[in-house]
Amino acid sequence: MTHKAGFVSIVGKPNAGKSTLMNSLVGEKMSIITPKAQTTRHRILGIVNEDDYQIVFSDTPGVIKPAYGLQESMMDAVDESLVDADIILLVTDINERYDEADVIEKLKNTLSPVAVVINKIDTSSQENVFAKIEFWKEQLNPKAVFAVSALHDHNVKSVMEFIIDYLPEHPPYYDKDTLTDRNERFFVSEMIREKIFKLYQKEIPYSTEVIITAFKEEDKITRISAEIIVERDSQKNILIGKGGEMLKKVGTYARKDMEDFLQRKIFLEMFVKVIPDWRNRKNYLKQFGYDS
Repeated sequence: MTHKAGFVSIVGKPNAGKSTLMNSLVGEKMSIITPKAQTTRHRILGIVNEDDYQIVFSDTPGVIKPAYGLQESMMDAVDESLVDADIILLVTDINERYDEADVIEKLKNTLSPVAVVINKIDTSSQENVFAKIEFWKEQLNPKAVFAVSALHDHNVKSVMEFIIDYLPEHPPYYDKDTLTDRNERFFVSEMIREKIFKLYQKEIPYSTEVIITAFKEEDKITRISAEIIVERDSQKNILIGKGGEMLKKVGTYARKDMEDFLQRKIFLEMFVKVIPDWRNRKNYLKQFGYDS
């Protein structure tokens, strides 16, 4: 029996629902999902394994015009994902006002089959959905256009069927019991970052990075130490909060997620550190895993 395997890159503008779609397709919570844009900073691989196929999904940062070094690195990750993609899913928000020239530009030269996934149709009218389908057929001439609600798992199965149809014949790229290329440390840091995105306003989440400095597994407990990096002392004060109250809240919520994820007791300690302008400093971007 032949075996299929391939890389599927999920691209689109910030907040289109790329992470929600990938989590729905993979069936595991791989990527941060918050109402704020630009929550996915790294390219995250989620892997679906069946006897006769393996799909390697790549959730990428939202396509933007970079304003600083970190965002340039994020856009490099998008470009890399398009180069090695066997299939590309362009995810677009049904409420997006036809302003996606930068995304369309990135797909112009690809030879890989492209499917457009119009997401969040539960928030729109049928008339608007039909208009968007026609718009994308004209703009990109894709292999297929799907109208879905990734949040409610509506029509996601059709997207999966399309992917399986277009997967090339190939042996598996990863062991069949692999769910992702990321380690537990990465997901633990993302859980802390997710809570920061949900609990703080304005520039605080975008100015932070989370580094796991210790991950020690003992018989009955895993001890985790994390550094939260910010750019200014004022951000550090906001992050910690009065009497440490806000940071304690981040820790409480993040620890609960970690215990669910790792299925064991967690001791979590967090420290806040100021590194001025880290998002523009190449040595720190490299150290934090953004530049290879």
